[in-house]
Amino acid sequence: MAKEKQVAIKDAALTNNCPECFNQELKLTFYQKHTFNSFFHKTTDQVTSEIKCKKCYSIIYPVNWTPDIERVYEYYNKLVTPDKASIRFTTLFLVILVLVLCLVTVGIYLYMEGYFR
Repeated sequence: MAKEKQVAIKDAALTNNCPECFNQELKLTFYQKHTFNSFFHKTTDQVTSEIKCKKCYSIIYPVNWTPDIERVYEYYNKLVTPDKASIRFTTLFLVILVLVLCLVTVGIYLYMEGYFR
């Protein structure tokens, strides 16, 4: 079964006021989704973000954003460069692939030699 993980690709400290506690310590984090399996590691192009207050530990949702927070978010959103979407196969997958190809090759060779007639 594949495991999904959100990998942090960029963190930024914001000096805007928190809408909950009015503290000036906010943290903006951008995450990229990665999927891990025993056969492959897949990096998707899906990027999510989260703004969290460092004092009250509340997540600030876009409904509560002030115009200042929106401007800062748009600025940092343009700076984020996510990893390229890709699939990397594991060693287990490559070993199984080579074994299957060898078995098919041996089967075709034995068929051509007349062992299965």
